[in-house]
Amino acid sequence: MQVFVGHDWAEDHHDVEVRDGEGRRLSRARLPEGVEGVARFHALVAEHVDDPAEVVVATETDRGLFVGSLVAAGYEVYAVNPLSVARYRERHVTSGAKSDPGDAATLAELARTDRHHHRRIAGDSERAEAIKVLARAHQSLIWTRQRQVNQLRSTLREYYPAALQLGELYGPDALGVLTAAPTPSLGRTLSRKRIASAIARAGRQRRLEERVEQIQAALRAEQLAAPAVVSEAMGASVAALVAVIAELNNQVARLEEQLAEGFDQHPDAEIVRSLPGLGTVLGARVLGEFGDDPNRYSDAKARKNYAGTSPITKASGKSRVVLARYARNRRLSDACYLWAFAAITASPGARAYYDARRTGGDTHNRALRALANRLVGILHGCLGHHTLYDEHTAWGHREQEAA
Repeated sequence: MQVFVGHDWAEDHHDVEVRDGEGRRLSRARLPEGVEGVARFHALVAEHVDDPAEVVVATETDRGLFVGSLVAAGYEVYAVNPLSVARYRERHVTSGAKSDPGDAATLAELARTDRHHHRRIAGDSERAEAIKVLARAHQSLIWTRQRQVNQLRSTLREYYPAALQLGELYGPDALGVLTAAPTPSLGRTLSRKRIASAIARAGRQRRLEERVEQIQAALRAEQLAAPAVVSEAMGASVAALVAVIAELNNQVARLEEQLAEGFDQHPDAEIVRSLPGLGTVLGARVLGEFGDDPNRYSDAKARKNYAGTSPITKASGKSRVVLARYARNRRLSDACYLWAFAAITASPGARAYYDARRTGGDTHNRALRALANRLVGILHGCLGHHTLYDEHTAWGHREQEAA
């Protein structure tokens, strides 16, 4: 006998519903977070089956300690995209009503009737899971830093336009100068020696004298000025933002070191890094998001679908439109896009493929998505055969077709 469990999670509790093979409700409960909740879950299903392999669980997430404990217990756990769950809910509830117990019931029915259309949670190694955690934290900090930089740029535009000539606002030149002179009046008084000292402390090492001359010229150029009181207030705001960005730089660098160390210890790291466009950071992001369970993807198409690089076709009558996937792992999709962008300068075959797509009428973004889709397929082959990337093997057949 099999039982089918729907699991709807919240921050401090979990709603579950257990059904039999005929769709009859056997039990339902609201479980607390933590050890007590997991213990009660085990007791709930043990009333109906003896073997954990007979328990099929559908949930909306593949992360978290609660879900991890279900996988470790030997249950068959499926992670279902929330967009899919919403469509299933509409099949059973046309009124638009929604509740946590109701979602648990929907997921239980989904597990009973349609689990074969969804992805079972993979058994990735602990090393791969650790790489994913570090890669996501690293990427999130970079996104956070960019938000702070955008705010800094907006503030400087209002009272200190000369500072926008300092280059990247999270770079050593901008941070060093703005730390020493957060207002235009202070910037105009900076000597070359003070500028050199400021940007050297912030991290600049090369072409110091040339850069000092450029910075001093920019700071002393004529510009519109805000009232002194307003300028001082904005200077205080900028000093705070600069301090935050500088600390974010430090933490990004620390995470990058830990990420590189963990990535180097993974047995697939050499294969992943052998592909054009994948260095340590981007390679770790790709490996972490794909996972390393050898049975997770049945074929290259399944891996492409998960990456969100394979296109979808909407056709009805004479209308036919090919679009990018909307529901996808956005972190992985972002990594694949950057991977394709880097590959066009690292691989002649990738460049030729990109150029052919552009010649055929694709936009830049569409051509990069197509290239990313191709690269994901190549990665799948390399991992499946445990071989390093080879330029001729990857693109040789296209050269023969062109000839």
